[in-house]
Amino acid sequence: MGIFGKRKSREERAAELAENVASGKGFYGRTTRAFLGNEDFAKVQQSMAAYNSGVTAQQLVAMGAPTMTASVVSIADTGRLINFDPVVDLVLQPAAAGADPIVLQTIVSKLRIPREGDQVLLVADPANPGAHLYAGHGATP
Repeated sequence: MGIFGKRKSREERAAELAENVASGKGFYGRTTRAFLGNEDFAKVQQSMAAYNSGVTAQQLVAMGAPTMTASVVSIADTGRLINFDPVVDLVLQPAAAGADPIVLQTIVSKLRIPREGDQVLLVADPANPGAHLYAGHGATP
């Protein structure tokens, strides 16, 4: 505890710094944006969005949010890594009859990269009604 209130943990400060860099705010964010240029800065923002969607999906599943299964139609590598895990483009076909295919860009574990035909879990995205987040392999818990 600091003199003027509660001190942030190292993880909270790191998350705040990463968010500032990805959004182009603060000293580090403006400097990163200036040195990278628009095209590469957009890739940084896409990678941060993929990471944040993975974290959100894990939290929603842990809270007991309903999940749905889908089959992997195709998977493509984007060439980006976050913590050595690949960011991929997924095309998924929900198990519900007559549902349209879902296209996602998400981070997947390099130990459990989904393959065509695998069953994966999706959870509804509370920030974007009608959108879904990748929640990992397996059958509905």
